[in-house]
Amino acid sequence: MTNLDASIPYVSPIWPHLLETVIVRGEGAYLWDQAGRRYLDFTSGIGVTNTGHCHPRVVAAIREQAGHILHLQANVAYHEPMLRLIAALREVVPPELNGFFFTNSGAEAVEAAVKLARHATGRPNIIAFQRGFHGRTVGTMSLTSSKTIYRVRYQPLMPGVFFAPYAYCYRCPKAEANPDQYGLDRCCGWALEQVRFLLKSQTAPEETAAILVEPVLGEGGYVVPPAGFLRGLREICDEHDILLVVDEVQSGFGRTGRFFALEHFGVVPDVLVMAKGLASGLPLSGIAARRELMDRWQPGSHGGTYGGNVVACAAAEATIRVLQEEGLVENAAHLGEKLLSRLRALQDRYPGLGDVRGLGLMVGVEFVVPGGRTPDKNRTKAVQRTCLEAGLLLLTCGTDENIIRWIPPLVIGEQELEEALSIFERALDNVVNA
Repeated sequence: MTNLDASIPYVSPIWPHLLETVIVRGEGAYLWDQAGRRYLDFTSGIGVTNTGHCHPRVVAAIREQAGHILHLQANVAYHEPMLRLIAALREVVPPELNGFFFTNSGAEAVEAAVKLARHATGRPNIIAFQRGFHGRTVGTMSLTSSKTIYRVRYQPLMPGVFFAPYAYCYRCPKAEANPDQYGLDRCCGWALEQVRFLLKSQTAPEETAAILVEPVLGEGGYVVPPAGFLRGLREICDEHDILLVVDEVQSGFGRTGRFFALEHFGVVPDVLVMAKGLASGLPLSGIAARRELMDRWQPGSHGGTYGGNVVACAAAEATIRVLQEEGLVENAAHLGEKLLSRLRALQDRYPGLGDVRGLGLMVGVEFVVPGGRTPDKNRTKAVQRTCLEAGLLLLTCGTDENIIRWIPPLVIGEQELEEALSIFERALDNVVNA
């Protein structure tokens, strides 16, 4: 690996680097550093570059728009790229969600959803889930519980937040105690029981504005819940006039083999949160909700200078068209099945691979100490490091940092997938067997 040149200005260590090198170019699923070394990027900028690095159609849209206008504040006037983006989004979001608000980052979009929920319902409290990740701003880290590192020394945080267990079958106490009776396809219902208990014991329904949930856990472990979990949350929300807010920041835009992960579960939320893969790397996020709900938001009570930036909107419209017209969502579903199959075959050979799970090209491999379910962070990091040395970029996640997450660009083909799996298998041979 190329070390950072001493002449490079100081960068705050708050950003830990996977690569101690300078990347100068990206194309498709690959990155190149200043020394010319090529890396197979299965991080996608943490789920951002779903269309791959520098997709020609996205780049062309950016270049064309940059020649017309770079910025027009959304409060001042409408602009065509935003209107075209809304038209494109209307084709892929649930039709009931016909109102849109745009901002810059996933955290800002979550904050917007929370503000909308509180403003529209007149209720103060939010239910979120253990292991969930929703951002690092003061408001969103108050809703995040995947790791204490995001919260320590930042207290006191935003009040009115209550946490319930996520439906994590591999570590569900009820399912673990009765493995022959319960599992992913036979949900025990414990997580939903805990949500109902929370509404009886800590936050009354008439004080609860929203339930905020990731349809597939992202940073918290790439956990796919049973289908009944999200459906059960929808029922609870309908029963008590609580808004269901679904955070698709990491799972959206084709990542799971559907345009949005919620499609796997047959659930329509009241508010859909979008970011990451929306604009292929340009900072853009947004929420979608019913227009009647949006209209209850007092004009001027929320906004931002750069929200819905003209160039970012142009990139986002191009991104959606690429995903639709080049079959990338279908490719994610097809290759995701192959990836899961191959990883589960490896699981049979390596007892340290405790669980393999995922949807589409959003797949997690959980490492445990063989013979049980004790998280094995050290081997996880060692496998990641060994893959990096061989030119494959992978990220870890999970509260115990014992999960390797597979988030390649959706443009990959069989060749790139095979290359990555070969490197991963060699890393397992070198690390897990040792």
